[in-house]
Amino acid sequence: MASVIDEDEGSPLLRSSDHGVVETQQEHKSRWWSIRVMYLTMFLSSVGFSIVVTSIWPYLQKIDPSADTSFLGWVIASYSLGQMVASPLFGVWSNHRPRREPLVVSISILVAASCFYAYVHVPASHNKYYMLLSRALVGFGSGNVAVVRSYVAGATSLSERTSAMANISAFQALGFILGPAFQAAFTLIGEEGVTVKALDLQVNMYTAPSLMGAFLGIVNIILIFSVFRDHRVDDHGRHLGSINYESEGTDTANDCEQPVDQIAVISSNILFFVILFIFAIFETISTPLTMDMYAWTRTQAVFYNGIILAAVGAESVIVFIMVKTLSKKTGERILLLGGLVAIWIGFFILLPWGNQYPSIQWQGSNINIQNTTKNNSTVLVSNLLAFGNHTVEPTGCPATQSWCFYTPIIHFAQYITSDILIGLGYPVCNVMCYTLYSKVIGPKPQGVYMGWLTAAGSAARTLGPVFVSEIYTHLGPRWIFGIICGIVACSILYLAAVYKRLIAFSVRYGKIHE
Repeated sequence: MASVIDEDEGSPLLRSSDHGVVETQQEHKSRWWSIRVMYLTMFLSSVGFSIVVTSIWPYLQKIDPSADTSFLGWVIASYSLGQMVASPLFGVWSNHRPRREPLVVSISILVAASCFYAYVHVPASHNKYYMLLSRALVGFGSGNVAVVRSYVAGATSLSERTSAMANISAFQALGFILGPAFQAAFTLIGEEGVTVKALDLQVNMYTAPSLMGAFLGIVNIILIFSVFRDHRVDDHGRHLGSINYESEGTDTANDCEQPVDQIAVISSNILFFVILFIFAIFETISTPLTMDMYAWTRTQAVFYNGIILAAVGAESVIVFIMVKTLSKKTGERILLLGGLVAIWIGFFILLPWGNQYPSIQWQGSNINIQNTTKNNSTVLVSNLLAFGNHTVEPTGCPATQSWCFYTPIIHFAQYITSDILIGLGYPVCNVMCYTLYSKVIGPKPQGVYMGWLTAAGSAARTLGPVFVSEIYTHLGPRWIFGIICGIVACSILYLAAVYKRLIAFSVRYGKIHE
């Protein structure tokens, strides 16, 4: 990763041009160290989400058996709902005050919420609601994503922007890699773990990841105080005085009088919403889908999906690195289109086919029965009712989900192939959306704009899990993945319609030629 960052910092210093001196060596060094801290902040924000994402469902079942998959959707969505509320607020704050303030406050909230998550099993009742609240607060603390991206957009020149945005997304993906990987490693602690009586704290495979996230957040706060400084450069690379105000007597002040293309802004938000919506569905559905399709236990689902998501994250990092080179040859828009096509193919492959059906399990029974016909629900239910309760964890597709009796199994090869394609398309779409958006806005303060883009993504992450949980529970994977294919197809057509408007602010007004 260091070699990727060094590429961004390899431009000569003290350059003279029609626009004057760019920056001194000290300014250059301080600017890129500050950007590196923002990379770390983005990494920790994604870790705060991903480090527990594969274990939320089994942890929720353990602490509150009354919770169902519909409530799971709300728990996962609460993170994004909190982020959606916080992002515009932190964005406005960062436009008028030093960036350190919203960053430190937001990370402090994230640390406290991560500790709260480790205690949601303690109350005697309503545990699922405490988990819901803790995840909402973690999401609120992660609203600093808008501050991070607006800072990096303002602290890089137009030629540096795509590479820097790719690095941010790469560190975000690295968080998604290590989060599930840490969770998979923590399964070695087991469901019981170790109890710290003095703190009334149970450290197990479910709580240890959140405690680790809290520790990393504290490290992040220390680095923000000791290393981070406010910097800003214009599209040409000239170093400006403050990231929160416009320098007088420069072309930048004149540029800010030019209007931003609002259609391009709205279109970017719409496309970003769709991309995050479908990826949120992918994240949410992985654990319950594999438990239903392959009769995995809770521990197996957490461990195997942790490994799979970590592999997808590793693939994403490689894609981010490649995107930086490809975008210089093809441009951001064509890569965005290609990423959407890859995502569409990935979800199309997930559609259930064939005549093999998942094993059926009944709540409270350790028996799972092979489902061989599509019209056997009455027989199976009557047979399952004959079995008594057992202490062994039930596995298979729950008989309470009627679609389990007539929906073919999604073969493991389908699942892995889909993961690979989505792991290819999503990172491309993610970084291209952010890059195009920051270029469309141009020299204007981007805190509020980035806040709204982050809010659009958070709204998608809020609605996606709720949508998938409701549809999955009642109608099954065929409807889920069929609807997603339709949404992605419409997005491809919409991108084609607004393709010519998604250009940089400086290009639109003739300051820089593509």
